Amino acid sequence: MAERKRRTLFIVGVALALAYLIIPYGCAPGKPEMVKTVTIPEGEIDPELWGKAYPEEFETWKKTNEPEPAGKSKYKKGFDADHITYDKLAEYPYMAVLFNGWGFGVEYNEPKGHARMVRDQLDVDASRLKSGGVCLSCKTPYAPQLQKQMGEDYYSKPYKEVLAMIPEKNRELGVACIDCHDNKDMGLKLSRGFTLGAALTALNVEEKNLTRQEKRSAVCGQCHVTYNIPKNKDMKSVGLFFPWAGSKWGNITIENIIKVIRSDDANREWKQSVTGFKLGFIRHPEFELFSNKSTHWKAGAACADCHMPYTKVGVKKISDHRVMSPLKNDMKACMQCHTETAAWLKEQVTTIQDRTVSLQIRAGNATAGLAKLFETTHKAQAEGKVIDTALYDKARDYYEEAFYRSLFIGAENSVGFHNPTEAMRVLGDSIAFASKAEGFLRQALAKAGVEVPLKIDLELSKYLEDRGERKIKWDKSQEFKDPSGVQDMF
Repeated sequence: MAERKRRTLFIVGVALALAYLIIPYGCAPGKPEMVKTVTIPEGEIDPELWGKAYPEEFETWKKTNEPEPAGKSKYKKGFDADHITYDKLAEYPYMAVLFNGWGFGVEYNEPKGHARMVRDQLDVDASRLKSGGVCLSCKTPYAPQLQKQMGEDYYSKPYKEVLAMIPEKNRELGVACIDCHDNKDMGLKLSRGFTLGAALTALNVEEKNLTRQEKRSAVCGQCHVTYNIPKNKDMKSVGLFFPWAGSKWGNITIENIIKVIRSDDANREWKQSVTGFKLGFIRHPEFELFSNKSTHWKAGAACADCHMPYTKVGVKKISDHRVMSPLKNDMKACMQCHTETAAWLKEQVTTIQDRTVSLQIRAGNATAGLAKLFETTHKAQAEGKVIDTALYDKARDYYEEAFYRSLFIGAENSVGFHNPTEAMRVLGDSIAFASKAEGFLRQALAKAGVEVPLKIDLELSKYLEDRGERKIKWDKSQEFKDPSGVQDMF
């Protein structure tokens, strides 16, 4: 009897063991099917062919054409299901004063994502495209080959004439696989030698010496940077370059950027209406701000870690090619490294952005008020008043320093988060330069017998309500208020 019981228990044990071995294999997903080998020809731009070799990445890339989750970012609403265009000039009205005189003062909108870059250009007021074909340099994957084929004509020929040289099927194609990847092994590649390549040379950096993690930021730094478009005597575009001379890798400073812009009159791309000054410009300097000794940069994080976090698709781990703010992805990218909750992390981001916007509004208003004070000065000169040259020149010098600093943070798309301490420093310096300039100019006006009110009227409605063909009615409800609540003091 006991022997029979032992045999029974043995059989049951074997059966259970077999069951434990069989069940997982029966329920687990099958072995993933190998992706068929697809040869991607050298120079192939069409993403659909790349997508046959890398279908999971391709599917997430296509989502850049879709609306982004609404209501998750306080300051960067982006592209939502209502297809609303967010007007930066209405959000920050001082910009309408400072940018009056060229395209950015007519229409300046929040971007809507990589897939829509060319379409955004076609939708924007035509005055924004007067620089010519050069405006396509970061918008289309065809830019490198067009620049190579056309030479200087690429920069100066009319925008739509250069755009028409792109095959019709892909004429409105935004960032594509070839912009960042090598066709042979999908390794990271810098495709814009005519811009970033030259800028790295100015920093004494060779692409081959960049680590993989550095490249995961550098490929973004091909476009998420500021640049200058030099003009000839006829104000035709003759090139494009990043103003990085004098800086170092990991320390591209606003001081050196301003120095480069001001070093050559060819970099003064437009004439500011309010002051009459010819000035340069600063565009979306995300790479410069982030790489300048920020906490995340020094910790070894790359742009892709936060904006293209790893995700699982079936049994595969891929980099999410739906490039977007971590705020709009419920902080999942942040939680790869940080142990706090998504709500806590989001609060930290918003707090940093609130503080940035508070200083940005003050710096912008101070600079715009100074521009109006120069307008008053020039009217006084036209009426025969003698303005002290030394005071005027010092005021103008400080005005430009204030203007470029305010512009630098205003154009940077993280609202200070990429490098909070540097953003605060730059805006603080902008306010200081504007205050000094105002003091010098008020002295000059007082010496000339010109009375100036204590508070300068920016005449915002004058600059906001009639902007070229757009004729957009200014809605004050769109304006961002100083989160600190002390906006009326300035």
